[in-house]
Amino acid sequence: MSETVLVLGSGPIRIGQGIEFDYSCVHCVWSLREMGYRAILVNNNPETVSTDFDTSNGLYFEPVTLEDVMDVISHEEPMGVVCQFGGQTAINLAQGLHDRGIKVLGTTPAAIAEAEDREQFDALLEKLGFQRPKGRAVRSLEDAVVVAAEVGYPVLVRPSFVLGGRAMEIVFNEQHLRSFYGEAESANPGQPVLVDKYLLGKEAEVDLISDGQNVLIPGIMEHIERAGVHSGDSMAIYPPVSLSSDEIAQMCQMGVAIGRALNAKGLVNIQFVIVDGVAYILEVNPRASRTVPFLSKVTGIPMVDLATRCMMGEKLSDLGYGTGLWTLSESSGTPFNGPKGEKYSPIYKGRILDVSDSVKLDKSKVYAVKAPVFSFQKLRKVEPSLGPEMKSTGEIMGIDSTYEAALYKAFLAAGINFKGSGAVCVTVRDQDKEQAVDIGRRLMANGWKVVATPGTAAYLQSQGVACERVNKIQDGSPNLLDLIMEGGLSMMINTASLTETSESEAARIRRACIETGVPCVTAIDTASALVRALEIYSDPSQSDCKRLDEYFSLV
Repeated sequence: MSETVLVLGSGPIRIGQGIEFDYSCVHCVWSLREMGYRAILVNNNPETVSTDFDTSNGLYFEPVTLEDVMDVISHEEPMGVVCQFGGQTAINLAQGLHDRGIKVLGTTPAAIAEAEDREQFDALLEKLGFQRPKGRAVRSLEDAVVVAAEVGYPVLVRPSFVLGGRAMEIVFNEQHLRSFYGEAESANPGQPVLVDKYLLGKEAEVDLISDGQNVLIPGIMEHIERAGVHSGDSMAIYPPVSLSSDEIAQMCQMGVAIGRALNAKGLVNIQFVIVDGVAYILEVNPRASRTVPFLSKVTGIPMVDLATRCMMGEKLSDLGYGTGLWTLSESSGTPFNGPKGEKYSPIYKGRILDVSDSVKLDKSKVYAVKAPVFSFQKLRKVEPSLGPEMKSTGEIMGIDSTYEAALYKAFLAAGINFKGSGAVCVTVRDQDKEQAVDIGRRLMANGWKVVATPGTAAYLQSQGVACERVNKIQDGSPNLLDLIMEGGLSMMINTASLTETSESEAARIRRACIETGVPCVTAIDTASALVRALEIYSDPSQSDCKRLDEYFSLV
């Protein structure tokens, strides 16, 4: 009789989360069954494929808690348990299972703790010589105040061991910290609260597959929005469009070193922020992430299948991925050296190639853009401005031979309707006004009328952008709210203010946009990307539509 392997799902978690974990669990079960194992699964979310009756050899529709999982284990007596595909819910059970004598397949609970426990994680990065934003884990408000004063405001305050950026906030002063700390502490009682220096820079992330020695990095995803917007709500580009080869090399080298240091077996997600050409590690997640389905599709690399096989003892070299360290390189095929002289060979469009391989490549680039989908019209009490806490309820992908065309498809699929008439309103906070100038100029160059609230209008006009001024609500009618309700806007670009009065008015404006179907963009980087997509809108012939495999075909 075949040996039994138990796979843990993610359970019924927040709206918009869990689809990626369901994808990973299902593909893991398929791989285990193909390898000859009897694969059983514990999950209690009826809206998933993993709970279909014919997905696994056995389904236990039970809560993903330690007690319930142990009941299943006592009945089934599996040879091991897979935790890393069920998200934070499943990975949090790894140590408890280990303490009860249950074998956790793949990355060990000790290595998981090294990545997730703040003190152990800091020690790991110190040993490896990698940089991260300054900060510490605290267990009281007064300690949080001390740490924030040490590293300097703004700081990012968040609970540990949670998913989706729950109860996470960028805090700008002590008063703000004192009012928010209790929310972060109560999000995961008994666990420390993390207080880190907030670095404003380009954000990127890497999903890697490790067999404990060799590390495969299918690709690097660059976020369009800068650090501060949750990765689940940000748009991501593959391959990167503005990262330098040195920045890419830094992230690849860090990823390989971390995978080896943890002796990871399976999937690991690493998130970075790049400031002045230096990559800082934000966090390491020793599990599947929400980008796995996206990256698997656009690279052609079966990430979950490979990760599952590595967990069960197979090596990447046995699976056709070479004996060296495979990673992403924008070079023409020349390996580059790692920090200790290791050789890094290139991946081209997700195809693993030896540097001596004589296969002829199609040199045209292909871009894929991941975009979040929101349900603000149905979730009426959710504030639509973006921040560290995730609010999206889905995501889509746009793919094309040019970055702009891929952006256009992504925005269109995400529900941004490009209305041909009406003005574009720009009303942004002071730190975004400089970037708004380029946005205004590009809009007008492509025939769009631009209006702006008094402060933004004055700045744009001083920089030569001939926009029209529109009153704020507090200035009386006619004002911006009237313009929205009368159908005079085709799009709103509004970034959140740091003052309570201005933000209260802005929230009314954003809600009015949602109720009238006016696309509302609340991150300045998203707005810049949207303007580039609008340039494609003026000439749709620049975009094409092909089968997915045609974009990645080898000549």
